[in-house]
Amino acid sequence: MSGVNNAHGSGAVRHRRRRTPTPVPATEEAAVALYVCSLINNDEQSIPPDSYELLKFPYAGESYDPWEMHPEDQPDGARSGYPDDRSALIWPAVDGWGTLTAMVHWEDGGYTEVRDQYIRDPLDLGSGPDTTCTEHEAHNPGGQYRAKHHALFVHPGTPLAIRVRHNADSAKRVIHCQLKLAIEDDVATP
Repeated sequence: MSGVNNAHGSGAVRHRRRRTPTPVPATEEAAVALYVCSLINNDEQSIPPDSYELLKFPYAGESYDPWEMHPEDQPDGARSGYPDDRSALIWPAVDGWGTLTAMVHWEDGGYTEVRDQYIRDPLDLGSGPDTTCTEHEAHNPGGQYRAKHHALFVHPGTPLAIRVRHNADSAKRVIHCQLKLAIEDDVATP
């Protein structure tokens, strides 16, 4: 490691004592599972001006949902039918560390800004709406294609969704969208 500069500009390397994690026994019970739900929608969705709207996803033709995190018969006992508001929801299958990924393609025209955000419990079914990872971007000269990524703790009783808005004078269409959740079911603690 000679020749490596530290923060002070010298060639000396500072060594820090690192906490060594206790090894996890190599058993089936200790294996970390990855629970994945991947939704896609190529149907156009009309978004009114200056109003956050949930992006909806059909129940048929989904990319991947073996854990039934996007069910028509929802965990709280209600039944959903696309394109109702409940068709926007992903219900986490387990408690864990969730990674959300989304893609939103807007039609061009009439706005100077588009926004998107993830939202926990968007329909106020339990603990109440809680937004995170809000982003707003100016219109650009190319296509209006947005992608986002965020990580957070997730829980089975708290559904997740993505919602969007724009500042045009009239409704604009989202022409393609995707929403994906991957959950790691075991988070190490010291």
